[in-house]
Amino acid sequence: MSISDPAALVEHLTGDPDYRGQLVHLERLPARRARTVGFPDDLPELLAGRLRGRGIEALWTHQAEALALARAGSNVVVATGTASGKSLCYQLPVFEALLGEGRRTALYLSPTKALAHDQLRAIRSFALTGVRAASYDGDTPVDERPMVRRNANLVLSNPDMLHQGILPSHERWSGFLRQLAFVVVDEAHTLRGVFGSHVAAVLRRLRRVCERYGARPVFVLASATLGNPGQLAERLVGLPVEAVTDDGSPRGPGSFALWEPPLIDEATGLRRSPNTEAAAWLTAAVEAGVRTLCFTRSRKAAELVATYARRRVAEVDRELSRRVRAYRAGYLAQERRALERGLVDGELLAVAATNALELGMDIGGLDAVVLNGFPGTVASMRQQAGRAGRHGTPSLAVLVGSDDPLDAYLLHHPADLFGRPVEAALVDPQNPYVLSPHLVCAAYEAPLTEEDLALFGPVASSLVDRLEVEGALLRRRGGLRPAGGRPPAPEVDLRNAGGSPVTIVAADSGQVVGTVDRARATSTVHRGAVYLHQGDSYLVVDLNLDEGIALVEEAGGDEYTQARRDIDIEVIEPTRRVDLPRSALWLGRVAVASQVVGYERRRVGTGELLGYEDLDLPPARLATVAYWYTLSAELLAAARIDAEQVPGAAHAAEHAQIGLLPLFAMCDRWDIGGVSTAWHPDTGFATIFVYDGYPGGAGIAERGHELAARHLTATRDTVRDCPCESGCPSCVQSPKCGNGNFPLDKAGAVRLLDELLVDLATMPEVAEDQLRVDGTVTGGPRAPGRGRR
Repeated sequence: MSISDPAALVEHLTGDPDYRGQLVHLERLPARRARTVGFPDDLPELLAGRLRGRGIEALWTHQAEALALARAGSNVVVATGTASGKSLCYQLPVFEALLGEGRRTALYLSPTKALAHDQLRAIRSFALTGVRAASYDGDTPVDERPMVRRNANLVLSNPDMLHQGILPSHERWSGFLRQLAFVVVDEAHTLRGVFGSHVAAVLRRLRRVCERYGARPVFVLASATLGNPGQLAERLVGLPVEAVTDDGSPRGPGSFALWEPPLIDEATGLRRSPNTEAAAWLTAAVEAGVRTLCFTRSRKAAELVATYARRRVAEVDRELSRRVRAYRAGYLAQERRALERGLVDGELLAVAATNALELGMDIGGLDAVVLNGFPGTVASMRQQAGRAGRHGTPSLAVLVGSDDPLDAYLLHHPADLFGRPVEAALVDPQNPYVLSPHLVCAAYEAPLTEEDLALFGPVASSLVDRLEVEGALLRRRGGLRPAGGRPPAPEVDLRNAGGSPVTIVAADSGQVVGTVDRARATSTVHRGAVYLHQGDSYLVVDLNLDEGIALVEEAGGDEYTQARRDIDIEVIEPTRRVDLPRSALWLGRVAVASQVVGYERRRVGTGELLGYEDLDLPPARLATVAYWYTLSAELLAAARIDAEQVPGAAHAAEHAQIGLLPLFAMCDRWDIGGVSTAWHPDTGFATIFVYDGYPGGAGIAERGHELAARHLTATRDTVRDCPCESGCPSCVQSPKCGNGNFPLDKAGAVRLLDELLVDLATMPEVAEDQLRVDGTVTGGPRAPGRGRR
């Protein structure tokens, strides 16, 4: 089979009896014509000639607007759709500066190495002899790094390397930083939550060091479409930023299919695995010659989808199956580069990837994109879907619903998916858990003075006082310096709260297989865990957290593992309370203790439980922000929930709330956690907690607190309308439940949510435009004193 329009795959699969999934909705996306503007009259002829050599005779309107602002010295963020030529918005002003007088320099930052290497290829393709571009990241050989510092005038790196490799040794970079004209921050929409807050602190440290050398660079940011691009950019760089959002680029016609895996058991609500369905789409696409990228929400899912698709394609054509691969973080550098080359040159026909390939890397003319589960935000969904049809050709995007309450809701409410505005990105540069260690890093880079503190925001002064009392900072001549002689930056991980990654090593050969975030190590590479890597299974034989090493050996069989954990939560300080007739809604600081206590062994494909093993691992502790409901005896009685039913009803309601919260906050369900209890010692009532999964919080809990009525309405509707009898993954079961989804009471959860909504109807509604960017509002009732009682 060979097709010219990838949308024909929909008809092919819906008409094939082997594929029993349900096409819930097909959205037709119209084509859009380009709006263009001629080159500026004073654009250097060398650049104009290079553009014409690429077939570019004019700029799209948003490119021209961004170029004008950057050339005038204004900080600018360009937030337009995928394949809208955002690269030119920063390449042109950067090239012009580097080719002009004064030996100017520029720094490009992207969240991933893959994107930076892709940009390096694009920049070198302009063949501008005055632009000496080089990458500087963790993959750069140590012996090549001095040459980059000496010779490059355009350095492509990432926030992590800026934080650990450039700023602590800025004296070596003095020549480069003294002439810094532009700082480019690519894919800024990914810089949200705690990661974004870390990057905001790093960029302020960069500005501080640049000012010491007399440089004040212009910031140019590129982002996917967002609800608040200007606000996000200003919070990241700490300066006024102009937003360019009117997209003038063309777009080809597209189709967007919503696909629901078929029911296997109507009573339990069990559906066929979304991994299997996504693999079916990949298989059909490969057989039809349709270049397709499948986005998954986890590393394990990327491996499973690629493995399933490769096996199915091999049944028809073994050679063709070699063109199906997985791509995810944790691969070694040479593996990633080889896969990226295969994508660009078309050697690979189908790739299952994590969101590492969501970003702007040019991977050629993709025809279709399969989303294995809703990616958590409308912004990410549009960004991922936009990877297909990048050259104005017809495209297809398919959302395969996963076993998740949010997916179930959106599949059957397509207007909420295609009609709702794009979310605002949440970032809090004043998060004390994030900012404190960066103040120590800044003090290492240069003595920290009172004048410096204004750069870091209003909380910096009190944080510095506390750091001085704790002995982390010492007052010396010229300002505050960190205690100890070692640079503190290596101890501050921008992406993971738990420190440096754990390396996965083959026990027999000593070969490095991959890496895993330290915060996820106890749940993914504990002793006995099955770890997947490019379709190969490895059994973890030992995990040494002190050494940061997990030893593995090749594993046979057809099973996977799922960790079980115990979670305790303590209320540290309530900061907001809303008294309702029979309940109360709280917001405040909490301490969460989480411990992996064992793991389940399950069969791949069916999920059949094969056994359970105990583990003895240290607990992880998290200081964060939560919101919670306290449930009175009167409310529970009105919901017809007796004492024995409270744990199951509250547990089911908690799971469903976590599953639907990403509909209202720009987050993923894996960014948040929850605890429910029939009685909590800090509240004195049956309580349901939902908390941010990051130290200090990321604004998610505040968003849930303020939009409580809308959030619980969608939650109740999803649970109530699910066709299963007693609860399933599409309503109240959770893939991350540490208690194995026991106990759960679906019917009790619906009654409980009904009564909570009666109470919440008395709560004043908060309009969207009243919310700050971080999801909170000014004022509101607050609880006095501390929370433990």
